[in-house]
Amino acid sequence: MKMEGQVRIPSGCAIAAVISREGNRMTGEKIIDAMRPMHERSNGLGGGFAGYGIYPAYRDFYALHLFFDSRQTRKECEAFLKEYFEIVQSERIETRKIPAITNEPMIWRFFVTPLPSMLASLQLDEKEFVARAVMKINTQMDGAYVFSSGKNMGTFKAVGFPEDVGVFYKLDQYEAYCWTAHGRYPTNTPGWWGGAHPFALLDYSVVHNGEISSYDANRRFIEMFGYKCTLQTDTEVITYILDYLVRRQGLTLEEAASVIAAPFWSTIGRERDEQLRRQYAYLRTVFPSLLVTGPFSVVLGFTGGLMALNDRLKLRSMVVGEKEDKVFIASEEAAIRTMEPDAENVWAPAGGEPVIIRVKEGAY
Repeated sequence: MKMEGQVRIPSGCAIAAVISREGNRMTGEKIIDAMRPMHERSNGLGGGFAGYGIYPAYRDFYALHLFFDSRQTRKECEAFLKEYFEIVQSERIETRKIPAITNEPMIWRFFVTPLPSMLASLQLDEKEFVARAVMKINTQMDGAYVFSSGKNMGTFKAVGFPEDVGVFYKLDQYEAYCWTAHGRYPTNTPGWWGGAHPFALLDYSVVHNGEISSYDANRRFIEMFGYKCTLQTDTEVITYILDYLVRRQGLTLEEAASVIAAPFWSTIGRERDEQLRRQYAYLRTVFPSLLVTGPFSVVLGFTGGLMALNDRLKLRSMVVGEKEDKVFIASEEAAIRTMEPDAENVWAPAGGEPVIIRVKEGAY
């Protein structure tokens, strides 16, 4: 019998990301390769990627990626979409048939824009309109699931190891200024196509390594504001929390990070900068139910940037490296070295310290 220390027990899941500050576009090959040295962090029950800047020809339209369980469901969903959107393109997402990926659903892509008449009648802005439509499909239409809904970006996920998922979706044929990736090792929730990471709403996408101990409290709060957690995994709620804090409440990413990974009250009390001390105390008081507890490392993708964040105790690994205009993030330095052998300034962010990288304005 092997004793403790004689067998490697991975700390669950693998995450990786790369972004070009200059907005230079890269194929998905490097981010796929980054997942290979972290193979043992996954168990084949979920892998996925998000790419930003991949649809320049349709950059002004929302790209809806959907799973369908039948042609009839696809037809019903398309009829629903036509009531609320102009569909400018509808197509099957091309994939490669490989032995490692099986039981795939129908995988479809729609490029859409909200009908002005519907926006006027409902008195909603575009993003809220799209978010509500996504929630409606995912909660009320059996056999249909929207897993990506942003502009000029897309998520691609499946049941399988991430390096196989990347090949399956032909990500070597896409170009993005920013990529994120995830290899799943589910512990408390099932492995299924919808439950793979990234989780996305509008242009926000989240990959996560860890476990959300506060999930029930977080979920109950966020569902009061129209979000529905239906995907049988705790990570989903992080995406909705960030959408709520940044898009709907108007917080900066730094402020949102200090809600999710809020400093301890004792740490706040020792803060010498009075303005910061008041800000931290205010956010902890106003959003107590959105404090995310438990071990986690998270990468948030958004239009024009990335944010990486550890839990405040740093119970999950995450390292950052740089080379020229690129910034690399991963669970292990080996993944960064696979993307860029000569990476520089490799360091591990402190617990609760957000690392935010933005692309040069106008570059994307």
